Amino acid sequence: MSGVILESLLTCPKCGHAETETMPTDACQFFYECVACKALLRPEAGDCCVFCSYGSVTCPPIQEQRGCCG
Repeated sequence: MSGVILESLLTCPKCGHAETETMPTDACQFFYECVACKALLRPEAGDCCVFCSYGSVTCPPIQEQRGCCG
């Protein structure tokens, strides 16, 4: 996992709150509860996880698949 970014800024599409979170390296995170409005976020169609849908950086498995970060 060299060169993989492990932190992503998740932005809630409901209220706009942004929170920096550490991404899991061994799995995709399918659910995330916004700390501000308590909305339960799920990935958008075609995305594997909430980081790919609402994060500033895609999840580690996708970063590695693409051979780059972000």
